[in-house]
Amino acid sequence: MTSVASIGEGLAAWIAPSRTAVVVIDIQVDFASPKGALSQYVDMAAVQPAVAAAERLVGAARAAGAPVVFVGLFTAPETDSPSWKERMRRRGGNPDDESALCRDGDVGSAFYGPRPLPGEAVVKKARYSGFVGTDLDARLKALGVDTLVVAGLTTECCVDSTVRDAFSLDYHVFVAADACAAYEADLHAASLKVMELNSAILTDTAAIAAAWSV
Repeated sequence: MTSVASIGEGLAAWIAPSRTAVVVIDIQVDFASPKGALSQYVDMAAVQPAVAAAERLVGAARAAGAPVVFVGLFTAPETDSPSWKERMRRRGGNPDDESALCRDGDVGSAFYGPRPLPGEAVVKKARYSGFVGTDLDARLKALGVDTLVVAGLTTECCVDSTVRDAFSLDYHVFVAADACAAYEADLHAASLKVMELNSAILTDTAAIAAAWSV
């Protein structure tokens, strides 16, 4: 992994608030809260440090005047496509389970940790990538940004999917590694390595905040 120090000199210009948006992905009750739906299957303690780092990152962005965009999973029966249901069935799940994750309007879909302020953009998605079936790209272009700092859950799934699509859409992408998490440490580490190899520059919350304080 490229060291944060090795990119320090260029970071302030690369992520200048006038060109950069922070994109917070899927830090929601069902994915992050000890009371969320996934807490019966995974240890939510694994993601709490990333939630706290994401809060610091959002605070630093607001102080610097960089826009913050919240992207969340918001599902409904009509977004549960036949292919998604069939995959669940083939993996031994119940495709008709009404307790699906992050149902729009239910408490499980609420943002957890960092939460949007009035006027900040909220993008609702129904797939892994924040760009699929949403107006995220249009919103970012309307903000006049060409650079993204990405944080969220989970590193190997929705963060990775969004980062790949962002790079394919010609954004400069930075991942705040400490503000992302997976429920398994090896998945987190492997996903960061793949993103750094293919589509993003890795940094951390402290380096970003320092760059914005210059």
